[in-house]
Amino acid sequence: MKVVWSPLAIDRLAAIAEYIATENLSAAQKLVDEIFKRASDLKQFPQIGRIVPETERPDIREILFQNYRIIYRVKPKEVGILTVRHVRQLLPLEETK
Repeated sequence: MKVVWSPLAIDRLAAIAEYIATENLSAAQKLVDEIFKRASDLKQFPQIGRIVPETERPDIREILFQNYRIIYRVKPKEVGILTVRHVRQLLPLEETK
């Protein structure tokens, strides 16, 4: 199984990192590295995350890291990272398609 990042997920993570880097560049890099590591772990354990409450779809799941939701879709041979969101942000359903 492989992990594939959507352009939206990459853009969202970059925006989060840019925001954090204005105060602490090292913390921003550590956050990005750890989120990539957590996403990579999904190769072996794709069902580890919970079903996203907004969708109630068993193929759309999320794992939490610090204050961020890593939202992904499980497919037979792939885990697709759909978006990364702060836990206080609403999740637009179009980001789960």
